[in-house]
Amino acid sequence: MTQQPSKIVEFDHPCPIRDVLDRIGDQWSVLVLLTLQPGTRRFNELMREIGDISKQMLSRTLKHLEQDGFITRTVYPEVPPRVEYDLTELGHSFLEPMQALVAWADANHRTIAESRRRYRAGE
Repeated sequence: MTQQPSKIVEFDHPCPIRDVLDRIGDQWSVLVLLTLQPGTRRFNELMREIGDISKQMLSRTLKHLEQDGFITRTVYPEVPPRVEYDLTELGHSFLEPMQALVAWADANHRTIAESRRRYRAGE
């Protein structure tokens, strides 16, 4: 009986927490995922809804999120081509705990900002 070679999975970082958080913890990934939460969006819709992201940065962020399995990219063979982005099951599952963090940030932002102000003032 021949033994099948085991599949080797290469990780970008040996620590799974850092590997995942480094990617989704960047400046734009969470905003893109939250913008896709209600449903499918096209590139220009994402640009409008997010606001201050450049085309290059949105494109790079979408590629990373697709690479990691958070979103899908669907290209329709039309002229001009239509491309749509949507959350995967993984993307939806990520947003569940992220909603708790977003709610916490909203609830505590004023306190944190005040603490920063006092620190800068030397209080």
